Amino acid sequence: MKHWMSVWLAVFGLVCATQIAAASDDFAVVVSKKANFDDVRENAVMAIESRGVKIDHESFIADMLVRTGRDLGLTKAVYLRGDQLQFCKADLSRAMMEADPRNMVFCPFIINLYVTPDKPDIVNVAYRKPYVPGASKASKQALANVEKMLADIVRESLQ
Repeated sequence: MKHWMSVWLAVFGLVCATQIAAASDDFAVVVSKKANFDDVRENAVMAIESRGVKIDHESFIADMLVRTGRDLGLTKAVYLRGDQLQFCKADLSRAMMEADPRNMVFCPFIINLYVTPDKPDIVNVAYRKPYVPGASKASKQALANVEKMLADIVRESLQ
């Protein structure tokens, strides 16, 4: 509960300070802002790389859905733009997995960026919450450190 409250207060503070809309649930945090997708994406790349981290893989999810949708006869646009940036930060990954080997499921770390057809001027930046119910104290701390990094990257992406 304490972890949830800290995350909520951080998100609430971000919303109040910058007038950015944010949503959080049990599995994801999404922060939204009226912005240019390419600018936000570039900020996200810089925020990741400024931590001495290399982006391992970029997935162009919106493009993939358009391509596979044609093959399946599905034409509804889910995203106007939608990318994922995947990366690993060795110290955080190692601490997370030393605390509990099952935490490997949170690797790689992923920042999602997307724009939906119903809100074409709003860029959403999101990440999966690294949370395990009943985790050990060491695991909770390691996962909290990962979440702080992800939240910081999201905040920097939308500056």
